[in-house]
Amino acid sequence: MPRHLPLLLATTLLTAGTASAASFTGTTDMVVGGVTNTVDATSDMTSSLRDDKLVVEAREDAARFVASQGEQRGARLEAALVHIRSQAPALTGSDLELAEAILAR
Repeated sequence: MPRHLPLLLATTLLTAGTASAASFTGTTDMVVGGVTNTVDATSDMTSSLRDDKLVVEAREDAARFVASQGEQRGARLEAALVHIRSQAPALTGSDLELAEAILAR
């Protein structure tokens, strides 16, 4: 076996390991960046909706809805859910999740 073969093999393995690590880091950065942008956009949208009079007035109905696991729906909550979905069509949460978000204000 030639003397330089183990050195060449070690160099190749180190180079491949470095490339994989760089690729993994790049992919992770892209995924985390995308999630962060989505969360920021959703946070901005829900922050503006939290101050909305219609949403604020639905808090009591939202509490009842969450406590009953979605069984008891109030008119104010229904109006707020329609309003939220019209203002933020990108939000894909269920009625229960949106009611919980109203309460998390």
